[in-house]
Amino acid sequence: MAIADEVSRLADPVRRWARAQKQEYTNGEPRPLAGDLGAMGVYLGLVSAAATAVRASGRELPERIPAGDAFLLTVATFRLARRIAKDPVTAPVRAPFVRFEGPSGHAEVAEEVREHGGVKHAVGELLTCPFCLAQWVGTGFVFGYVTAPKATRLAALTMTMVAGSDVLQFVYDSIQNGGLAPQTEGVDPPD
Repeated sequence: MAIADEVSRLADPVRRWARAQKQEYTNGEPRPLAGDLGAMGVYLGLVSAAATAVRASGRELPERIPAGDAFLLTVATFRLARRIAKDPVTAPVRAPFVRFEGPSGHAEVAEEVREHGGVKHAVGELLTCPFCLAQWVGTGFVFGYVTAPKATRLAALTMTMVAGSDVLQFVYDSIQNGGLAPQTEGVDPPD
């Protein structure tokens, strides 16, 4: 029991410092700093485990990634992160952590985090933020590229094609709605 008491005694100043930092940072707002720290720990743990697995497999890391593959993985990361964070079809993944607020743009939803503070808040923020998710998705694509490049390129190609299709859908809608028609207001007609 003496060891536990000693650990507690040594940890008390760290806990007090952490509480003071949280109070100064949050300014009284319910921010999930412990949950965010936990998410960072999970990310670090997953990256460490994946790096260890790659090393144990004897695979060599590429000296560089060709520009075409980098572009493919970048667009795929954008599309998959956005799909997870905003798509109505992926709402069941987010539902335990967020509340539906309404539609948001073409085929996207707006959601709010259900609980303020804690792990559920941190997870809710992560799952509704395509910018935040891009780090996780991009890391997954990179490890996939190192361990199974053909399969990863195929998966990335699929997401890149979806992103390209999205762009074409917006262009088509804009044409249908006259958004790309030349503006004639204030211009004299030709003689």
